[in-house]
Amino acid sequence: MSDKVLKSRGRSLEESFFARRNEELLRKMRKRAAEEARRQALASATGIRDEAVLDRLLELKLHDESVCAAALVPLIEVAWADGSVQAEERAAILRAAEEAGIREGTVAHELLENWLEEKPSRQLHEAWKDYIAALVESLGPEPAGRLKQDLLGRARSVAEVAGGILGIGAISKAEKQVLAELEKAFP
Repeated sequence: MSDKVLKSRGRSLEESFFARRNEELLRKMRKRAAEEARRQALASATGIRDEAVLDRLLELKLHDESVCAAALVPLIEVAWADGSVQAEERAAILRAAEEAGIREGTVAHELLENWLEEKPSRQLHEAWKDYIAALVESLGPEPAGRLKQDLLGRARSVAEVAGGILGIGAISKAEKQVLAELEKAFP
């Protein structure tokens, strides 16, 4: 009888061990799934596809909407450089936002629409510069270089879309100044 009791208790102990181990594995799976969801949200919101940059943003505990705002500011600033947002610029920005996964009805899209309708204050640019400087410092040289290239490339695309004849003078003097100022924000 004691053998039976001993085996029974042994099975209970074994089942308890595996139940705890299963719970631990489930927790790890859920954590990985949540991290992957955050990564996808960041990638969608910003258009950033570089895994190293996304990993660093995740490490910094940034969420998609705050990073999204940082990614959109250069486009908005270039569009407003000449004093108004031209239809072609607006379409290019909305297309870029759509490609980045920013859908209508989201907070990021509403923010973008607001910036396209009403020129943001200079404070937004100053806040963006501070944010980018801190972000670049924390990313390290290589991912920061890729981030700079990505953000400025999209801003340049907006500048090119509305101007010039046959590609001549496609970027206005005011837009060139804004692009140069944006570039200076990156240490």
